[in-house]
Amino acid sequence: MAKISRKATINAPVEKVFSYLNNPMNQLEWLPSITSVRNVNGEGKGQTFSWTYKMAGLPLTGKTETVEYVPNKRFVIKSSGGITSMWTWQFSKAEGKTELDLALEYTVPVPVLGKLAEKLVQRQNAREATLAMANIKNRMEI
Repeated sequence: MAKISRKATINAPVEKVFSYLNNPMNQLEWLPSITSVRNVNGEGKGQTFSWTYKMAGLPLTGKTETVEYVPNKRFVIKSSGGITSMWTWQFSKAEGKTELDLALEYTVPVPVLGKLAEKLVQRQNAREATLAMANIKNRMEI
């Protein structure tokens, strides 16, 4: 499994950042390669949604479920389908700001993309994680 971690200090209250990231529809604003989010059901632990994500130019579809949920502190989502992944988001308050930590584990769909593309995709995903965190920061500091 590939792993990516990113941190950001965001000049916005933790409640605002948590609420924004906990809404799957907002992924269309901050996650560059997501092309569709649909069928959002529920809130908090047990929430599910479907998605389409482009990896190396190929559309992959899947479903995500929130498996851990602690308001304004942490939530964990697990995805299955075209990409198997686990996103762990942690939030902490720091003098009116939010310290945001992301730990992402995912499996590159090698049968779909091919073994040669695996390292290239991992580098691309690492760059995308950096851009995603910058997008979140920019959206929250408006």
